[in-house]
Amino acid sequence: MNKIKNFKELQKLRDTMKARMGMRAAMPENIWIEIQMEECGIKAGAREIVTAFCEEVSKHKLVNVTVAQAPCDGFCDNEPVVKISTPGKKDVTYSRVTPERVSRIVSEHVVGGTPISDFKVKGGA
Repeated sequence: MNKIKNFKELQKLRDTMKARMGMRAAMPENIWIEIQMEECGIKAGAREIVTAFCEEVSKHKLVNVTVAQAPCDGFCDNEPVVKISTPGKKDVTYSRVTPERVSRIVSEHVVGGTPISDFKVKGGA
């Protein structure tokens, strides 16, 4: 998969993934999966991570999950960085997320409710 070269390509990817998933309206009570998509995240492979999360959410038929882009929060050395926000629970931030880790994050954390301590940002949420 090619790296995103500009904002227009990023918007095109978003529109493609929305269409593929039959995107639901983003609801505040949803579980939010936010992938940092500033220059550092994109260079580290965040595009592939967005795609992997969208595919996993679709595969599990999760209707209460919103996958979204987020700005960098200063953990540039840990990119790609993903924050999982579950209503009523503390946010969890994962570092150095790979497409292979996405499946486990979705099945164990998003579906199962158990964060994966091995992938968490050190010193972060």
